[in-house]
Amino acid sequence: MREMSTPTPPLASISFESHRHLPRARETVTPQHRLQVAWARSEEELREAQHLRYRIFADEMGARLAGPAGLDVDEFDPWCDHLIVRDLDTLRVVGTYRALPPHQAARIGRLYAEGEFDLSRLAHLRPKMVEVGRSCVHPDYRSGSVIMSLWAGLAAYMLHNGYETMLGCASVAMADGGHYAANLYCSLDEQTLSAPEYRAFPHTPLPVEELRTGVPAVPPPLVKGYLRLGARICGAPAWDPDFNTADFLTLFRFSEINARYARHFLGDSPSR
Repeated sequence: MREMSTPTPPLASISFESHRHLPRARETVTPQHRLQVAWARSEEELREAQHLRYRIFADEMGARLAGPAGLDVDEFDPWCDHLIVRDLDTLRVVGTYRALPPHQAARIGRLYAEGEFDLSRLAHLRPKMVEVGRSCVHPDYRSGSVIMSLWAGLAAYMLHNGYETMLGCASVAMADGGHYAANLYCSLDEQTLSAPEYRAFPHTPLPVEELRTGVPAVPPPLVKGYLRLGARICGAPAWDPDFNTADFLTLFRFSEINARYARHFLGDSPSR
């Protein structure tokens, strides 16, 4: 991953002054768990999210991460808002997402995805676009309730601030050498791809033609969930060598949300 050219403040200097634009915590009760979805409001809560990220990305997926032992920390963390899901019975953080709001993206001068893609065609969306990423769920909580809680938290955040678009990389593991990811891209139809004016172009493209085997590929649960919501893939995937993943840039415009999910995530404001 490319380094930022803009100096980044040390993690100890992170201020949580943006509380004014963070929605309140919410609780969800499922047959298995009592969950709370909330935005990190302290250094300790941020560290819990970074620890979960390390467990998933480094320990489980084998990513090469620089930074403090046991934590996934990068230069974007100080500028992001961090969404966490906590099991209220065990008090451990079991899911997380981070969101880079447009005013913070303007301050640092770039998005995380720009390290992997040419985003020139999306420039006009930036004033009301949030970049999301670093999503992960504890392996004991992957029945769906945690990711649904995370998505509901993101929807509340978008509505609370009047944002219109989410952008993020949906990562597909390349443990098989990338064949599944290549087949997945070849299996996408035009309805799942963004319009040409919203396409992005990878700096290091996954060599799809070399890796494809012609076997139809079903999208993994996270990508399938994005597509069901109404998100679109912005073109060919990039190869991320640090995480050894194929990254599919995903664009989600709230005005295009699937009506089936609008009331669940947006309440009484599906058109906003």
